[in-house]
Amino acid sequence: CRELGQNQAVEKQQPQHIECVVCGDKSSGKHYGQFTCEGCKSFFKRSVRRNLTYTCRANRNCPIDQHHRNQCQYCRLKKCLKVGMRREAVQRGRMPPTQPHHGQFALTNGDPLHCHSYLSGYISLLLRAEPYPTSRYGSQCMQPNNIMGIENICELAARMLFSAVEWARNIPFFPDLQITDQVALLRLTWSELFVLNAAQCSMPLHVAPLLAAAGLHASPMSADRVVAFMDHIRIFQEQVEKLKALHVDSAEYSCLKAIVLFTTDACGLSDVAHVESLQEKSQCALEEYVRSQYPNQPTRFGKLLLRLPSLRTVSSSVIEQLFFVRLVGKTPIETLIRDMLLSGSSFNWPYMSIQ
Repeated sequence: CRELGQNQAVEKQQPQHIECVVCGDKSSGKHYGQFTCEGCKSFFKRSVRRNLTYTCRANRNCPIDQHHRNQCQYCRLKKCLKVGMRREAVQRGRMPPTQPHHGQFALTNGDPLHCHSYLSGYISLLLRAEPYPTSRYGSQCMQPNNIMGIENICELAARMLFSAVEWARNIPFFPDLQITDQVALLRLTWSELFVLNAAQCSMPLHVAPLLAAAGLHASPMSADRVVAFMDHIRIFQEQVEKLKALHVDSAEYSCLKAIVLFTTDACGLSDVAHVESLQEKSQCALEEYVRSQYPNQPTRFGKLLLRLPSLRTVSSSVIEQLFFVRLVGKTPIETLIRDMLLSGSSFNWPYMSIQ
């Protein structure tokens, strides 16, 4: 019986070691008829849906493996078709994976989503990765008209930054990326995630306590610099208010954060195509969710996506000075993010002991 149990355990583990039939990378399941990685699945889907035509600059026999798959799109698509990936499967929609693996999600009873599908399962895991439910950010957070003290502002900011990193560590696919890629993505997007968290928890953004938290009352500053700093605060306030005006729900916020996080704009990514495929997955999940939950708002999906580019207008250096200078002094926020990512929940700094 033990031997039988061991054999069954081995059989259950085997799908985790199946290679992508196109490039040899780790397969995430069966896509369009064959076991492929997320990168090749996304490439094939995009090529077929957009009816793209590629040209080979060599002899139409380029090597397609994990390290060279992005060098020739013609030969990559040719190999996708050669190994049996089916165009018609793309037109019908995603074929359900026949092997359970990272990427195949099952909904459970009590799930906040009602559309039982692969993508809604993905959203469920995004939601469950939140280390703090909105109510745990603090009672002051839920009262926009309440003027928070400096210490409360710093505590809330610390929670939101920690929440962004801890959330990323626990969402699907992100932990599977190389650690250098994880650090690069969070270093680039932390300020955008911070703004989304600020909007989600209705963070009060009154000017006076913000200036005090940044230490501007204690240090002399020219009038021009004060005006410029106030302008940055106004931009931050505007981005938060525009998100709040859309009445974004928690599932939408989770998808928006995933779209922001999985950006190919980060420098030095080891697999740009894979990160792009994760961003596309997050975008598709948001689109499906919005169509299901808000059928009478046909422009809602577009409005949500259009909010994302403007998040970068909020200066990360201003967020640092507003919320973290009292907490970490001259330590670069990127260093904190790296340390939080590597240390996980054991990371220790002021306010983190408050639950």
